[in-house]
Amino acid sequence: MDLFSVNAGCRDQEVCNLVWQLEIPVPQLDTSVFFLPKELTKSKRDRYIILNKVAKEVIDRRRGIHPDFVFSFQGRGLYQMNNSGWQATREKVGLPNLRVHDLKHTCGTRLNSAGVPLEARKQLLGHKSNVITSHYSTGELTHLLELENKICPDEKGEVPDLIILRPPPLEGLRKFHEGKKRVTLKQRNPFKYGGPTRT
Repeated sequence: MDLFSVNAGCRDQEVCNLVWQLEIPVPQLDTSVFFLPKELTKSKRDRYIILNKVAKEVIDRRRGIHPDFVFSFQGRGLYQMNNSGWQATREKVGLPNLRVHDLKHTCGTRLNSAGVPLEARKQLLGHKSNVITSHYSTGELTHLLELENKICPDEKGEVPDLIILRPPPLEGLRKFHEGKKRVTLKQRNPFKYGGPTRT
């Protein structure tokens, strides 16, 4: 689920509510997309999830595991991604403060780093956009797929560099004066300001 979310730019509930019934095959492009009705999106607008190569591989590996839900555990759909499995995994990889939503932010940051224009990023991430469409031509869908694939590993297995700047620790800093009042800096969650990893 993590790999899917960081490549498809989905929110927690979008991933957990993903069912096979919402998959739309696109044989002309040898892929498929998922349709999310507005009742399942934060923006309250219908959304299409474009699958880059990595997200499509994740989906293909999930086929046949559950008849309804794309992502399931012990024969049932999932309520949320932030469960004991998620928490154990983030501890194991040394990212104990990583939030599920950071995966979506990382996808957006990677798209930006790869030069994907703002309007296309909004479409790919399901943000409110000036482009509202329920019909894509083959050319439009091909273009979005090409943009989404910019964050995938190339033929050599390398991914575009992404450098995440995190604020330095603020512990032990002296108090600063701001005019007549004194300002005390507080420690921040580094993942809230820049994303989880260097990819």
